[in-house]
Amino acid sequence: MYNRILLAADGSEHSKRAAEHAIMLTNGKLDTKIEIVYVVDHNKVKSDVLENWNAPDIGDKRRLRLKEIEQIMRKSGVSYDITFLHGEPGPTIVNYANKNQFDLVIIGSRGLNVLQEFVLGSVSHKVAKRANCPVLIVK
Repeated sequence: MYNRILLAADGSEHSKRAAEHAIMLTNGKLDTKIEIVYVVDHNKVKSDVLENWNAPDIGDKRRLRLKEIEQIMRKSGVSYDITFLHGEPGPTIVNYANKNQFDLVIIGSRGLNVLQEFVLGSVSHKVAKRANCPVLIVK
């Protein structure tokens, strides 16, 4: 049913649960692929660099946020890729999903920055409204 699944993840508990649902939806089919997408928010890049100015590689810190999700994927045996994108999370996920013709987008209902979502509107809500394919929001 779903051969190409986009999993929007940021390492939050909601995105970990979304990863588990993505795996369940593959139904063990070998031709199903999950693409894990992490969006580097351009509004946070400057603060990330300032906070980690002496870190050997800031990309490693971002990759660490996805470590548990990657372990879940490996353990399940599903085929997956990880893609890092740059921009405002909602529109960036929507553009990527629509351009790459995914069958389904799965996203957690809340991310790491709950206050920002409350003030500016939920990323998951923006994705659900604008994606051209079905969107599963996981609590």
